[in-house]
Amino acid sequence: MPSAEAHFVNRAGWLRAAVLGANDGIISTASLIVGVAAAAGGRSEILTAAFAGWAAGAMAMAAGEFVSVSSQADSEAADIERERRGLEDAPKEELGELTQIYVDRGLTPALARRVAEQMMAKDALSAHARDELGFAERRGANPLLAAAASALAFSVGAALPTLAAVASPLRTTIAAVSFAALIFLAALGAVGGWLGGAPAAKPALRVAFWGALAMAVTAGIGALIGRAV
Repeated sequence: MPSAEAHFVNRAGWLRAAVLGANDGIISTASLIVGVAAAAGGRSEILTAAFAGWAAGAMAMAAGEFVSVSSQADSEAADIERERRGLEDAPKEELGELTQIYVDRGLTPALARRVAEQMMAKDALSAHARDELGFAERRGANPLLAAAASALAFSVGAALPTLAAVASPLRTTIAAVSFAALIFLAALGAVGGWLGGAPAAKPALRVAFWGALAMAVTAGIGALIGRAV
């Protein structure tokens, strides 16, 4: 008996949210620290900016995830309700739609009709939600849980460059935080690729590149403002 293949697509949802939150935490906090340090800020200014950015970023991520998940759930619920009304008002037309979907996927019209009839006999609404609307088996995502997870992922990411800033002497803050952030970003990209079943090198380099660019831009802005002010 052949062994079952290992697939990682079921990790896509939570993996994307976790990687995105941690990535944002590292990049935004490290960039903020580097920008303030480049503007000749003292340790108190640097750490104040780091913790303020940490708190603001975590709250922004939580609010964004809450709104996003809630909006998606509302949209799906509205589509499901429209489909429910369609099944009640015009069941034959809905059967024809489902049959055509299966024909488009390669079944013969007669077989497609039989499949559609059997699917609708078991659970018409689920069949149309899955095959017509494209909704997977719905697990009822919790907006509050999604918001908390996003804020936690951001906080974990933000803590890393903040700790580097705390541990390093003031004169080496920019170099220490930049180096630490790039290491963390590369490791995060590699772990994300590995958990998703993809090669680790490409995502590690991709994430590190954008992190380096963000820190370079904020360092330049900080230096310019520091001279001007």
